[in-house]
Amino acid sequence: MPTVSVEDNHLTVLNLFTTDAPEKQDSLIQEMTKIVNAAAYEGWMSSTVHAGVDSPGTANFIQWRSGEDLEKRYQGEEFKHRTLPVFGEITTSIRLLQNEIAYTLTPDGPGSEVTICPNRGNYTVIAVHKVAQGDQDELVDALGPGQAGIVDAPGFRGHIVLKGLRARGLEGSFVVSYSQWESKEAYDAHRDLPEEKWPEGRSKAHARITAVTTEVDVNTYQVVLTRAAGDE
Repeated sequence: MPTVSVEDNHLTVLNLFTTDAPEKQDSLIQEMTKIVNAAAYEGWMSSTVHAGVDSPGTANFIQWRSGEDLEKRYQGEEFKHRTLPVFGEITTSIRLLQNEIAYTLTPDGPGSEVTICPNRGNYTVIAVHKVAQGDQDELVDALGPGQAGIVDAPGFRGHIVLKGLRARGLEGSFVVSYSQWESKEAYDAHRDLPEEKWPEGRSKAHARITAVTTEVDVNTYQVVLTRAAGDE
């Protein structure tokens, strides 16, 4: 059962695939399941596969010991000559995002560990924010500490802010917001709350986020598979 913490200092890779049909999403999940269940790469720590809800696609939240270990995987013959070609046939876009964990939040408070696994039934929202390089730290702060009051939202379970380091399939600087809710209804109620009813902290954070975000891509997911090194 993977946990996410700023103190771990792991390299976190978020692989985001989009496709144009539900049946292709099923194929994506099948292929990813084969890879995750067979994973024994040096430095690989865990993988958690998410199935798209609002739009067809997948997200794979992967923890690596280091960037050097990940690059060995990328340079391997299997990745270059089987994995990428297979995914290329059934996707409309592939983004491989390397990140560091910049902030975590649960109802226990800032800095607490966030757990990601299928049996919690979380409704997960992943937003990729494009930002000018000079504004990246401001966006990390606005998406993280700036909206710590989200813990008071009914149905909130967890929040992770990932600071983008480098990427394949995405140009420029970015920050990722990964949020967990007990249900779609809980998230929709939070998202659709009229602005005049927002607490002051949310209003300020929204203004800061809007000021520096140049583009944002959002999809929602359900976790369907997780496996960590050492699992049977």
